[in-house]
Amino acid sequence: MFESMYAARGVGLAAPQIGISRRIAVVDVTFKEDPDAKIVLINPEIIHKEGRHTQSEGCLSIPDFRENVNRAKVVTVRAQDLTGQVFEKTGDELLARAFQHETDHLNGKLYISHISALKRDLIKRKIRKLVKAGEW
Repeated sequence: MFESMYAARGVGLAAPQIGISRRIAVVDVTFKEDPDAKIVLINPEIIHKEGRHTQSEGCLSIPDFRENVNRAKVVTVRAQDLTGQVFEKTGDELLARAFQHETDHLNGKLYISHISALKRDLIKRKIRKLVKAGEW
């Protein structure tokens, strides 16, 4: 999963995005700069949120589209690692955003569910237009 994420120039990837029906996500907000920063989340759940932070967000599932999304600034996630051990990790800023974004994927949500209905409809219309033109 890390290789697929890196190939798409992302900092997070959820298994369903690449056709794997499992509650697994990977995150590396350093994009290969720090091998110790690689995080595997199995069955993650957000157990604590605090603050608010708005930042431009995109998604490998909807390439070439970005919108400002309001999310918690600091979150703590509880998950299992590759050995099945339960752990908790707190992240802020980009790491917190990645935890929330990838957990949303595992819960069947895209980042566009966090933007206004008007902006969401505009993106959907643009995608339909690209599909119709054979460009998507």
